[in-house]
Amino acid sequence: MKTEISTDRTAAVELLREGEIVALPTETVYGLAADALNPIAVAKIFEAKERPRFDPLIVHLPDREWLEKVVDLPAQHRQLILKLADTVWPGPFTMVLPKREIVPEIVTAGLETVAVRVSAHSVFSEVIRGFGKPLAAPSANRFGRVSPTTAQHVLDELKERIPLIIDGGPTAHGIESTIIAIRAGGIHIFRRGPITEEQLSEFGKIDNFTSAEKLSAPGQLPTHYAPKTRLRLIGDVNSFSPDRNQRVGLLAWNPVGPGKNFAAVRCLSGRQDLREAAANLFRYLRELDAEDVDLIVAEQVPDRELGAAIMDRLRRAAHPPIDAQDTPE
Repeated sequence: MKTEISTDRTAAVELLREGEIVALPTETVYGLAADALNPIAVAKIFEAKERPRFDPLIVHLPDREWLEKVVDLPAQHRQLILKLADTVWPGPFTMVLPKREIVPEIVTAGLETVAVRVSAHSVFSEVIRGFGKPLAAPSANRFGRVSPTTAQHVLDELKERIPLIIDGGPTAHGIESTIIAIRAGGIHIFRRGPITEEQLSEFGKIDNFTSAEKLSAPGQLPTHYAPKTRLRLIGDVNSFSPDRNQRVGLLAWNPVGPGKNFAAVRCLSGRQDLREAAANLFRYLRELDAEDVDLIVAEQVPDRELGAAIMDRLRRAAHPPIDAQDTPE
């Protein structure tokens, strides 16, 4: 299959109506979209990504009016859910809610809940409104790999696996949406993202952020977002020096002092701005991965606000997990 990069939104709508898969830009990362109500079309997403069927997908809605067509809002949480939807949508924010029968089991991995959001990206919005129905759209990369933030990243990952990539330029946020569920204890965060815990705390109590006992939302696997090259997390670049015969790439947060013999360096943000760092994260990981280095080391960023979402991605990408001696006070 030949893969085309284009800006033709009409062609994307036509392919989606034919039950095909299309890569589309969102405000977070590029997504691999298919008709969420067509199980055969959704199966093509799993095939192209080599994604295990036990990992549920996010369903993107054309607009707020579709919410109660695909989910059954629990009466006790209805007011809070609608308030969140009114305030945060469209935007990088996903809610896990009880599903209606209209949603195929392949989308939810057999769960009784479905993850839904409304994208704020103008290109995605135009395509989904032209299509007129919800789209299942996980990140447009092979499973477990670094998420794509440009059309070229998608081509590098899925060339000859999908027919069309709609080029909408680099994505704005650079990391995937925040995922939450409403529970008796408050707002439970499944995955940190651009909508931060601090922002959500204005709507209610935040349930403790813990690893789920079972996979109940997208993006929960402990190992994910990984480059091909082994990645190690460190506390501070000034406490690390590459071995003499080792080519090491650095994903830096702090200024790099003299005498550091790194084969390649990418600084997430020269201004130490967390939003800029998030936007650059996956692109710089891909660039370092392409430098033919033996190891990538990534400095920790402040584990607060948007930095918590960045650290979530880095921890999942790292192998082995962060060393105790590298953890700053």
